[in-house]
Amino acid sequence: MTIYYSLTFLLLAAEMATFCFLVMPLPYAIRKRMFHFLSESPIIAKLAYALKISFIFVGILFFDALQRMFRITAESEMAKSGQNMGDIRTETNLAARKFYAQRNTYLTGFTLFLSLVLTRTFYITLDLIHVQEEYAKLKGNGSAKGSDGDKDKIIASKDKEIAELKKKTRDFDTLKNQAASQAAEYNRLADRYNKLTGEKPADKKAD
Repeated sequence: MTIYYSLTFLLLAAEMATFCFLVMPLPYAIRKRMFHFLSESPIIAKLAYALKISFIFVGILFFDALQRMFRITAESEMAKSGQNMGDIRTETNLAARKFYAQRNTYLTGFTLFLSLVLTRTFYITLDLIHVQEEYAKLKGNGSAKGSDGDKDKIIASKDKEIAELKKKTRDFDTLKNQAASQAAEYNRLADRYNKLTGEKPADKKAD
């Protein structure tokens, strides 16, 4: 695996660890301070800006890997229908190139996909914290203007917003579990392919 795909894998691993940290069931006070720090810290803002630039390069790698995968797939189909069908070394070489092209496509694609999930999860959780803060203020402010009926309507509205945000968070958890299961299935198929062909995952022919 080349250096830029190795860095992409490290970025994917960091995204997975960050996502697990964000959705970790923490006490409300700790979660509130943590998310306020992440959203207001200038250091985190500079780090986020650098990550945005890195994701642009990952996007370029994704489109390059996707284009290469299509090209190698076309070459493989031509070889199967052409004169090189009996050449085992040529067929094995094409299969290995196709495997590495698919691996690079999935690696960069999962990295970009998880970055979107991570960003949306962060902002949904941050909105949830803001709504909970407003809810606590409304509930604890007995001298607020308006009748009790108006207060009940506002509280009911905030309860509904909180429920919707929690539902979105659960949806992102489900999405993350689906992505993890797909990655596990891909790894299982890759191990099976390596076992059948005798190729090593970190072969020097990797693109």
